[in-house]
Order: sequence, then structure tokens, then C-alpha cells
Amino acid sequence: MAPRAPAPAPYQFKLIGAPRTPLRDLYHALVRWPWGLTLGFFLVVFLAGNVGFAVIYARVGGVHNAAPGSLWDGFCFSVETMATIGYGAMYPEGRAAHLTVTIEAFVGLLYSAMATGLIFAKFARPRARMRWTSRAVISPVSGVPTLQVRVGNERASNIVDAQIRITMSRTEVTAEGKTLYRNVELLPLRDRLMSLSRAWLVMHVIDEKSPMFGDTPERLLAVEAELNVSVVGLDDATMQPVFSQKRYFPSEIVWGARHADIVWEDAAGDLVVDLRHFDEIERVASSQGQDGVVR
Repeated sequence: MAPRAPAPAPYQFKLIGAPRTPLRDLYHALVRWPWGLTLGFFLVVFLAGNVGFAVIYARVGGVHNAAPGSLWDGFCFSVETMATIGYGAMYPEGRAAHLTVTIEAFVGLLYSAMATGLIFAKFARPRARMRWTSRAVISPVSGVPTLQVRVGNERASNIVDAQIRITMSRTEVTAEGKTLYRNVELLPLRDRLMSLSRAWLVMHVIDEKSPMFGDTPERLLAVEAELNVSVVGLDDATMQPVFSQKRYFPSEIVWGARHADIVWEDAAGDLVVDLRHFDEIERVASSQGQDGVVR
């Protein structure tokens, strides 16, 4: 098997000129971030807020049993106040301390409400655990070149009414000499599955009707092609929509190969799905492109 070409480094989109909405963007970022990063953010904000109130308590005083000017005592009292613990060993005395406690109680109430709502949103947000093959392949199926990508469901639940979409983005030059980045739809051989439980081999027939008809590896590289495959369906455990997608660059599309078989029956007649070979590919004896050239 030929050595695998290294995948290009993923690029990032840069949006210029859009109005800034930092609070909304922060909310969506916290929902998308991994749990460790989100909880770390709340911890930092919680500690920073209590340090700020500790400075105020150290300056205004009026906290019973707190050492005068002590940031540590002020921090501990602030944590007890914001968390509504109230052990009773320290309590406010005087108008300044009571006013500060009132403000902190209101801030703590808002903080707890926002943290609770966002954490609930993260828990309630369904996430698909889809596994895509690291490479797409093109090889003959019934004598016709066919693009093939395998997707698997790594959860015990099923994805009900799973729907597949395949698009290809490429640069094109118009008759006026204008360069466009165009998206074309690649019709899958089967675009809907009643239930995706383990694996699905997505196929697109490259015939005269296909936008890929006549393409070669060199042409896909020249037009900066990107293959995008997505699956959307309903998680049968929550009955909420789940979505997953995968992008392939020309160096990740292998011509003249097929995905290795991962489903078979054992001696007892049971159906076996071996995910250890999920990413393996096999070279076919011969593969003809759309132009008839053996590759």
C-alpha cells in the first residue's frame, strides 16, 4: 500500500466587520467548550469575584471576628456570603459591611442562576458520538467509480431517521476571470437510513451526472477541493436532533481503494462489528477513473 500523505493543517475562518456580541459569543463558547474548560472558567470567575469582595471587606471593615485589614478573613467571609453558607462565626456589622453583603448577595444570586442555567444547557445538549473513517476512497462498485466514506455510531443508542449529505467545495474561474469558491451537491446512493446503529457505508456514484465526473487526484488538488459529509438524525434515547460532519482534503481521498470489511457472522451465527479495522483500507486489483485511465 502506498504511504499515506500527511493531512493538511486545518485552517480557521476569520470574520471581519461583524458586530461584536461578547456576552452572546461567550455563552455559545461555554456551551461548546469541553466540560473541564467550562468548569474551570466558572471556578476562576468565582474565585476572582470573592477576591474582589475580600478587598472591599478589608477596606471597609465591619466584619465581626475578622482580623482588621485581613484579605484572607475577607475572602472566607465572602465565600460564605456568596454561597449562602453563613456559619455565624463572622457576620457584618455597620452600614458599609451590610451594604457590601447586600450587593454580594445579589451578585451571587445572578451568578448561581447563570451557572446553573448554562450547566443545564450543556447537560441537555445532545452530542453525537459519530466516528468517521480517516480517509475517503474511490473505487469501482459494479464497474462504476464510486466515492465511499464510512461512518459509525459509537453510542449504544440508535440514530433514528439518519440523513446524509455530501457536498464538495472547489475554486472555479468564471468566463469573466472571477474566482469563485463554489459548493456542489453530491447525491448519495442512499441518503436516508431508518436507524443507524453501528456503521453506514456512504456512497456516491461518479457517473456522467456527478459533479466529480472527469476529476482526477491532480485536478482535485488544483481546485483546492474539500469534501464535506454530514449526518443528522434523532437520538432514540432523547428524541433530540444530533449532528456530525467530517471534512476530507484531496490528500485524504485515496483512489483505487476500498474500506476493509468490519461486519461478518461468527461461528454461532451472531453478527460481529469489528471497529478495530474501522480505518483500514484495501487496494483493489484495478481502478479506472472516469476518463478510462487505470490508476
